[in-house]
Amino acid sequence: MKLASSLFPNQWRLLASPQLCFIFSTASKSHTFWSPTLRQCQNLQTAVSPVVTSSYLPTSYITQKQIEIPTSPEKQPPVQEGLGAFQKLPMVMPSIDLYCSALRKSKRVQPTKGIANIAKRERNRGAKQLDAFMKELALPLKGYMESFPRKRLLHPYERSLIELTLGDGKYEEVLGQVDVLRKKVLIVGKEHASLCAKALSKREAEDRLNEGVEKLELVFQQHGKAVDDLLSIAKVLRAMPVVDLQMPTLCLVGAPNVGKSSLVRILSTGKPEICNYPFTTRGILMGHVILNYQRFQVTDTPGLLRRCDEDRNNLEKLTLAVLTHLPTAVLYVHDLTGECGTSPSDQFRIYKEIKERFKDYLWIDVVSKCDLLEGSPVIYAKEDRSGDEAEIIKYRETGPDESIHVSVKTEQGLNELKSKVKEVLTNEMAKIKSAESVDQSVV
Repeated sequence: MKLASSLFPNQWRLLASPQLCFIFSTASKSHTFWSPTLRQCQNLQTAVSPVVTSSYLPTSYITQKQIEIPTSPEKQPPVQEGLGAFQKLPMVMPSIDLYCSALRKSKRVQPTKGIANIAKRERNRGAKQLDAFMKELALPLKGYMESFPRKRLLHPYERSLIELTLGDGKYEEVLGQVDVLRKKVLIVGKEHASLCAKALSKREAEDRLNEGVEKLELVFQQHGKAVDDLLSIAKVLRAMPVVDLQMPTLCLVGAPNVGKSSLVRILSTGKPEICNYPFTTRGILMGHVILNYQRFQVTDTPGLLRRCDEDRNNLEKLTLAVLTHLPTAVLYVHDLTGECGTSPSDQFRIYKEIKERFKDYLWIDVVSKCDLLEGSPVIYAKEDRSGDEAEIIKYRETGPDESIHVSVKTEQGLNELKSKVKEVLTNEMAKIKSAESVDQSVV
């Protein structure tokens, strides 16, 4: 204390607590002040408190627990969606319904109570109604943006469905347009709500309110089509067949109009359209079959033509997407009668290409319409048989080795086919369970 009085003859300061409470007293002739004794000064409890991230922490606390300086969290890698994302899509309101609902709700907003001045009350009401109108429009749009999955996070199969069904880039384009609409609504709504809040008279506040509503209506007229496009996309995607990766799938493949859809009707619960023209199947149709109390999936796919992948249409690419991304066994259907529109020679070459590409898959070969295969094999007039190999000649007569000859009309070979399907799907289930056990052991 002597040292303190020598340094500060008119002031003294004591550090009384860890919270840095200072006691100031000024000596003067007209004022008396408390002068602590040396023993009282020794009994004062003090603490040293370093500065850490702009706050004071006692040294004793630091010794007990290390100070953790907050760091920016590492960006977690995006998690890929499982199958079934399309069934989780939100319900999208038509643009006109969204607009009318928002306008109706905003008109119910009342001014803040207790404002006596008419001009102030009117501009308060107008600003609040424009703010409510803006939010009622923007919040659903934000919900759509958050609820629709990002394409890059979808399962490869569903990503292929989006590209082939909607067109490459269409999905992202529509979501982008919805986000543009949301941002424009926010900009226009905030601007006109601010103008309304600055109105100097009741008449001006009413004019600002009407002007803001008209501007938001104009924005929706110009960009609201994006909401209707998103509604259409949601309807299309929700109608996509649901695929279970844990359930074996039998995929029927072949040239157009060879009889795949007829076999799907017999083997499963699927009810595809059956007509005598190519590309009857315009998408993926999923049915189910129950064998020994086990449920399996059966898929009808669009037909494949003889051409390179770059020239294939989207229907053919859907078939290849199913084979590429789903755990499937293949039931390949051949038509040697000449009725399907694709020559046996072309069917043979398509078959060899697909079987080579998916050679690790379980496989069943079926020759359909065998009731029509009587007499000599069908030869197309445009076919050049001069360079035929022995394998193609044999294929024209009987189809691939170990193929099952069936007829939906006479029911020939159907029982044999069902037994083979049961065997193959049971083996496919064993493959799936084996792969799961390997994955669990790795984890």
